[in-house]
Amino acid sequence: MNDGGLPAVLITAFAERPLQGNGAAVVALARPASSGWMQAVAAQLRQSETAFLLPLEGLLPEAEAAGDWALRWFTPSCEVPLCGHATLASALALGHWGLLQPGGTTRLHSRSGPLLVSLSPAAAGCAQLVLPSAGLEPSPLSVELGPLLGMTPLRSWRSALGYGVALLPPEFDLPSLDGEALAGQLPGELRQGLVLMQALGDSADAPALQGLKADYQLRFLAPGLGINEDPVTGSAHALVAPWWCDLLGRDRVVGWQPSPRGGGMVCDRLSSGMIRLSGSGQLLWDGRLSAGVDAAEPVDWSCCLPGPA
Repeated sequence: MNDGGLPAVLITAFAERPLQGNGAAVVALARPASSGWMQAVAAQLRQSETAFLLPLEGLLPEAEAAGDWALRWFTPSCEVPLCGHATLASALALGHWGLLQPGGTTRLHSRSGPLLVSLSPAAAGCAQLVLPSAGLEPSPLSVELGPLLGMTPLRSWRSALGYGVALLPPEFDLPSLDGEALAGQLPGELRQGLVLMQALGDSADAPALQGLKADYQLRFLAPGLGINEDPVTGSAHALVAPWWCDLLGRDRVVGWQPSPRGGGMVCDRLSSGMIRLSGSGQLLWDGRLSAGVDAAEPVDWSCCLPGPA
């Protein structure tokens, strides 16, 4: 894997068509790389996130690895503990490289624990991933948010992920929001992540995914993570999907993200409390990364080691 460079792809995740959705680069490592090297690669590739996959036997004896993978995510400016779209892209990349078969399942061990991913047995380019949901705690957000939006949110919450969440009235024009401009004006406590969401109700214009009409839509801003606006955000949907499930009285909801690139996912609440996200991805480019891993830098992937059974 080293002689000709490292396999690398760019996949637009949660995208029904090419050039929609959220771009994620995925790099397959042959051995553990340092945080500094991975951050430098992510800064050069300049996607919302770049995912780095390492066969788990690179960290554990093969008998304990069971064919699983270690996974880490980097924005252009920092490492993040959870990323949904780059996890979907990682599953699709493994399928593209012939390392995960249609209908197959594997675990990706991350800072947020083991994440189960699978490829659709029938639909090419479709995958599922199971993410934790951090839970929402009712909380007032910055008093500056209402004036910035020109409208007071109906309700607001905070979460363990560090995201603020605001429910907006149906009359607010969320698709027309200038996310880039708003991101630059957010107060400090909202810069790590702000979810702006609203119900779609019976709107005839609600988009459909996998034959199902979207129930809600959201926009996600995170200038503190180096991402003014994330086009489609799996972690944000996993966070708010349980609230929408409770509101609508069912365990499946469909979320849409009307950002300039747009995309969405089907969200299923599992009995474990985890959220299964189903979505499509599109391969944009396929190549090899020539920048060799710097063996002189210290390496620590202990964050991805499985915990006690």
